Amino acid sequence: MAEAAERGAPASFHGLTPRLMAAIGTALEGGQDDVVRAFVRPLHPSDLADLIERLDEDDRRRLVQAISDAFDPECLPWLEDSVREAVMDQLGMVRVAEAVAELETDDAVEVLESLDALEQREVLRHIPAEDRAVLEQGLTYPEDSAGRLMQRELVAVPPHWTVGQTIDFLRSAADLPDQFFDVFVIDARRKAVGVVPVSRILRTKRPVRIADIMSREFRRIPATADQEEVGRLFQRYGLASAPVVDADERLVGVVTVDDVVHVLDEEAEEDLMRLGRVGETNVNASVLGTARTRIRWLLITLVNTLIASTVISQFEATIERLVALAVLMPIVAAMGGNAGMQVVTVVVRALATGDLATDNVRRVILKELGVGIINGMVFASILGTVAALWFEDPRIGLVLAAAMVFNMVWAGLAGSLIPILIQRMKIDPAVGAGPFLTTTTDVLGFFSFLGLATLFLI
Repeated sequence: MAEAAERGAPASFHGLTPRLMAAIGTALEGGQDDVVRAFVRPLHPSDLADLIERLDEDDRRRLVQAISDAFDPECLPWLEDSVREAVMDQLGMVRVAEAVAELETDDAVEVLESLDALEQREVLRHIPAEDRAVLEQGLTYPEDSAGRLMQRELVAVPPHWTVGQTIDFLRSAADLPDQFFDVFVIDARRKAVGVVPVSRILRTKRPVRIADIMSREFRRIPATADQEEVGRLFQRYGLASAPVVDADERLVGVVTVDDVVHVLDEEAEEDLMRLGRVGETNVNASVLGTARTRIRWLLITLVNTLIASTVISQFEATIERLVALAVLMPIVAAMGGNAGMQVVTVVVRALATGDLATDNVRRVILKELGVGIINGMVFASILGTVAALWFEDPRIGLVLAAAMVFNMVWAGLAGSLIPILIQRMKIDPAVGAGPFLTTTTDVLGFFSFLGLATLFLI
């Protein structure tokens, strides 16, 4: 069967298919380690990481045990933190150190930063001194900075070299990165003075000097720059790579587009999780850890609900005299809350991508205010008519319609203003905007509907 697996597992597998998952699961249950290794060997590191994450805890341990001697270290950066920690615990610190030493410096730093200080020291102790110094320096940069994101392996040449010298260097040097897009040009103080795409070098005659074909206008990224800003830079200017410089403008590393793709994915996921108020969690997190994270946000929701209930309690007499109000009032709050969250989602994303700035804030707020007015009038007409026919009282329909317009307009205004104000208070709008918005739409929705009912129906 192992021989058949060898024949059936060449590079024709693209990604982790359900059929392959089933075959690996069967092999794991049967203790057929040689078959497991044959199926796993052709997988891309990201597919191997996906496989490890999909398995339950017991099968995951069996898989790592089966492939431990030939474990692909490239899959470690692709693993979610909780799964990566479990895998590294099983592999042991010596094997982890060997794996980290094989990685590009940016991936190695990513793996190391997920460990606690004691584990970091233990892994670094087993890494050769030269490599260890580079990794330790990478860990000194702020978390989520370009210094953590960059890789130290890059190609840099002096401006007086010719294209021929550069090509010969690229062919003969033993310590070049596996993949690179640009050749950086540095002066005697190692300051970046230019950049040349590899494609331009290949298209240029050998005697031409690098100084004559290099671009002098290029984007330098400070090592302390936030990785989200780096992602925006790559998005805005369509970069494949960019040099990272220290405080003295010396070239210290390079950020490549594959790293930025991960950053943009992480930032988008983080914003989505925070908007949903579920915290930084994933499907592989433990039951207790997930519950603990969600409880914090549910407590905030509980406080919001209590505030709204307090407002309702002030109109007990009105509700007792007109039971229809109890039936209709959740509609006003729900419509306002949903409309507001639509606006919050758009505005938070615009703030995160830099599309919303001081010069266009007024235009965005007026736009959302106009949308709120239109939506309020549309749904006021629909729900007002339904309520009037349902309870055979046109006054109820008019009160509901008026409250609907008011709350939808407020949702548009608050949904755009609250994230902007929260950001100016140095608070992440993805975290704080939702609770503030739902509280105000609930409270004002109930207050406007019940208040108008008290004035005109009782």
